[in-house]
Amino acid sequence: MDGRAAPKLDEGSPGMIEPDIAFACDAILPRPASRKLIIQIPCYNEAGTLAIALDALPRTVPGFDVVEWLIIDDGSTDATVAVARNAGADHIVSHPVNRGLAAAFKTGLETALSLGADVIVNTDADNQYDASDIPTLTRPILDREADMVVGARPINDTEHFSWLKKRLQGLGSWVVRAASKTQIADAPSGFRAFTAEAAMRLNVFGSYTYTLETIIQAGLSDLKIVSVPIRTNPDLRPSRLVRSIPSYIRRSVGTIFHMFLIYRPLALFVGVGVAAITVGLVLGARFLYYLATGDGEGHIQSVILSALAIILGSLTLVMAMVANLISVNRKLGEQILFRIRRLEQGRHATEAASTIKQNQQ
Repeated sequence: MDGRAAPKLDEGSPGMIEPDIAFACDAILPRPASRKLIIQIPCYNEAGTLAIALDALPRTVPGFDVVEWLIIDDGSTDATVAVARNAGADHIVSHPVNRGLAAAFKTGLETALSLGADVIVNTDADNQYDASDIPTLTRPILDREADMVVGARPINDTEHFSWLKKRLQGLGSWVVRAASKTQIADAPSGFRAFTAEAAMRLNVFGSYTYTLETIIQAGLSDLKIVSVPIRTNPDLRPSRLVRSIPSYIRRSVGTIFHMFLIYRPLALFVGVGVAAITVGLVLGARFLYYLATGDGEGHIQSVILSALAIILGSLTLVMAMVANLISVNRKLGEQILFRIRRLEQGRHATEAASTIKQNQQ
């Protein structure tokens, strides 16, 4: 997938799958009458809270015939895997080393698809989100109103969030809404539901977090995203993602900028280029004014700055055209990857159907 060692499944896990990840799609083979929901939890050294989170997860959800739990162990060095196994997790997939939350989330989607999930719910191992709201999260998908659903926490009513963190969460969500052209109320929320097709279309590039990136990507890929209000539980431990406000802001800004480079390069570079050329023209007009009034010799600096700004703006516009061509190739690549995933899903579905038939005989 990315040149690194493939994730491995814990040998004690009730649900074993092959190390190479496959994918699922209705377009290749018709789904059986049963509908499967997989609830995934990325984990890194969560032995202290994972049992509480798993104990709260439902085994039955309206609209689904099968509900399974998937644990993604991101190279934990504590008893996370043992806790997950003892708490009844159906599937445990392990990274050999810690790769980060975004990588664990991506592995979870790939594994859930290979296990035949029709809908995937992502939640946290620290029991931050109220698991009884999972039916609320999946309802818009069952009603065919959304491809992706994001749970909106009651930020202003969350006691363990500082005043500054509440303001930053609101600001960050506003920026993501503007960048993704969506109406998501709580962009950093990790409590989400995805259709199988939406999961196949998402590609996580960063290693820090998937929350902002997937919303921007889904919004600009014409997937239908909705936001629903959800409840939260008391804080069991401090956030590991937001270790400091400055670091979180820096990484979030970097993620948003990176997504703009990937998905909206023309708008980004054209804006910068036009701004630079405008500054250059203004400086040039300023020099011409002083030259016409007989005072041009004292404003040679304006000519130099004007030329530099116009040259910089022109080069940026050229970069915009090149970036736009690259963006077209990226879209073609995503379409190819999506079709490959659909074919892989069909192969997996065929193998699964064959295995069931053999067992019945």
